[in-house]
Amino acid sequence: MLFLAFVAPNLVLLAVFSYWPIIYNGYLSLTSWDLLSPTKTFVGLANYVDMFTDPDFRAVLWRTLYFSGGIVVVSMVAGLAVALLLNQKLRGTHAVRTMAFAPHIVSGAAIGTVWLFIFDPTYGLLKAILAPFGIGSPAWMTDSAWALPGLVIVYLWKTVGFVAVVYLAGLQGLPADLYEAAKIDGAGTWTLFRRLTLPLLSPVTFFVAVTAIIGSFQAFDVIAVMTDGGPGGATKILSWYIYEQAFRAFDAGHAGAASIVMFVILLLITGAQARFMERRVHYR
Repeated sequence: MLFLAFVAPNLVLLAVFSYWPIIYNGYLSLTSWDLLSPTKTFVGLANYVDMFTDPDFRAVLWRTLYFSGGIVVVSMVAGLAVALLLNQKLRGTHAVRTMAFAPHIVSGAAIGTVWLFIFDPTYGLLKAILAPFGIGSPAWMTDSAWALPGLVIVYLWKTVGFVAVVYLAGLQGLPADLYEAAKIDGAGTWTLFRRLTLPLLSPVTFFVAVTAIIGSFQAFDVIAVMTDGGPGGATKILSWYIYEQAFRAFDAGHAGAASIVMFVILLLITGAQARFMERRVHYR
């Protein structure tokens, strides 16, 4: 009873703010409702059938995978590289660490506004940087071929610093005696990195991978400021699709079904990661 008394407040909060919204959203996905009428019409799996037979929704899924995959893979590689640099005993590393982490805490609206100026093909900073090399800046946010890669660049700028700081914390916690023993045995820099650093950082890598995937699927604020899902739907990923269905088309059923699809995708990805990494994650 004492145990239940201690855990009850947390269980109530989880039930009200985590589990109940998922259950209610699942119910909404089986209905037809415009968010305004007092009654909801039960339609079963019709919303799911409509979505998966809609070419636009399939394109949304592919764009989401492209967007998320680009952010996760590049941010992890670049973040680890930055962390290795920041882990060196160099002057000014504390200031660099602060600057690297700063984009992660800046609001998405501010980031989107700044990068709209950087990407502007007429007056933007990127145009000024590329001009001396005779290279023109593409119309990043108005060209459907460049809009999604441009958003990936922006989110990488926002994410890499966070990943680097997390990796840096992991690097600074590695046991120095193992490295000293390996160096005595003649191990070089690459061998140390491959045989010691990467395996010892596997718990950090697992954490970063899971949080980066979930964060990329939840991307919204920068898209709202920079592209509004355009041009021509080129940056409409799953999170934006859910927003459009719910608050522009006033279709709670399709929005709920798309939310359940996102939940299932994230659940499967996280489960697969846990399964794949369970023999590769080394906890000291």
